[in-house]
Amino acid sequence: MAEDRGSSDLFKQIWLFFASVKLTVTVLLTLAATSIIGTLIPQNESPAAYVNAFGDFIYRIFYILDIFDMYHSWWFQFLLLLLATNVIVCSVERLSATWKIIFTENPKFNPNQFTGQKEKEKYVTGCSLEQTQKRYAPYISKLFNYNRIESLDDGYRILAEKGRWTRLGVYTVHLSVLLLLTGGLVGSFFGFEGFVNIPEGETVSSITLRNTGQKKPLDFSIRCEDFDVQFYDTGAPKEYRSSLTVIEGGKPILKKDIIVNDPLRYRGINVFQSSYGTLSPKEVTLSFKSQSTSMVYMKTAVKGNAVEIPENGGEFIFQDYRNSFDFRGHDLGEVFLGTLKSPDGSNANVILPKRFPEFDKMRKSRWLISVTDAEYRYYTGLQVTKDPSVWIVYAGFIIMILGCFITFFMSHQRIFIEVLEKGKHRAVLVSGTSDRNKLGMNKKIKTIAQELTRLGEV
Repeated sequence: MAEDRGSSDLFKQIWLFFASVKLTVTVLLTLAATSIIGTLIPQNESPAAYVNAFGDFIYRIFYILDIFDMYHSWWFQFLLLLLATNVIVCSVERLSATWKIIFTENPKFNPNQFTGQKEKEKYVTGCSLEQTQKRYAPYISKLFNYNRIESLDDGYRILAEKGRWTRLGVYTVHLSVLLLLTGGLVGSFFGFEGFVNIPEGETVSSITLRNTGQKKPLDFSIRCEDFDVQFYDTGAPKEYRSSLTVIEGGKPILKKDIIVNDPLRYRGINVFQSSYGTLSPKEVTLSFKSQSTSMVYMKTAVKGNAVEIPENGGEFIFQDYRNSFDFRGHDLGEVFLGTLKSPDGSNANVILPKRFPEFDKMRKSRWLISVTDAEYRYYTGLQVTKDPSVWIVYAGFIIMILGCFITFFMSHQRIFIEVLEKGKHRAVLVSGTSDRNKLGMNKKIKTIAQELTRLGEV
């Protein structure tokens, strides 16, 4: 028996803990504080960036606390779960009393609650009890969806109300909060965000997760059929467009050209245009100018293959391409790198900046080599995300708007009209209550009293 009582007391303490408003405030403040931290500290950056910003010691502490991927951390998910539990328990704790008010067939009216109101209207009429009841009852029934008449020894009462269901508005808001919290947890557990670079004409079937750097396979493949970029006169990119094909089971399923803010969507996965870059050209057109004869020869060099130079000038091998190249503290921009093999067996490394055709003169060699054209290839940088909680969150916001409208703009209104015999006249009392918007209810009582006065004129 003592054990049962002890278990009951423990359960009650746990229930009261989760039903506490203090817990709600504490968790909300904690979530707000951690959200500020998550905003101030960039999320999912590289470890090197964090070490440079905070130092090795602070980096290790933040890493242990999952500060760098805070919204997927176990403790942030625990806070969301704790808040959800708190909302559920608070709702259940208070729902039973509200339920009885809403779904009772014959609601109770305490006359003292109405006669003791400061804001009430009184007047007298010369109409008989029968005449007032015949005139008042139809008018009140039009305004309120529930009404009844109670007979008294010296008169009668009209009791009416509407909007009982509006007391559920606060629970509608609670439900919306639960949906938002559920959406956050579902997105945290089952969603992901990653990126992938796809060269033109190539196909990928996996992405790199942004928060862990791990590879994540997809259930389908994405092929970049073509990439196109347009530039302003200043050289800044104006628009870049990727022509993508979704391939599943070896067959093309979906084709779409994507630009920024116009993603491809397939099976709950969103593919956004994020960035682009230039790949090393496979072919480059080179100019070989003989310093002795002034003859110029144009040759097409394929990456990794040797090109014979006329006049027994040896061989040239195009080896690499760089978007930018630092030379003695200066950025040469686009650079093509290669090796010149002379007939005597000596080799020379050659740097060929596209912007500076005369740069090779610095070698003071027999041949002046420069780049005249290149067959560029681009890669498209894609951001790939999945958030199965989107519709849950959307539903939460819609329900929250509905719940706030009910809570702040609608109310449960009750009207009390008492008509009593007072000698040659009948004394009329009009009073009412509302769970919200007391000022609006007072105005309504005056309006009803004015109309009843008019209806009671002899």
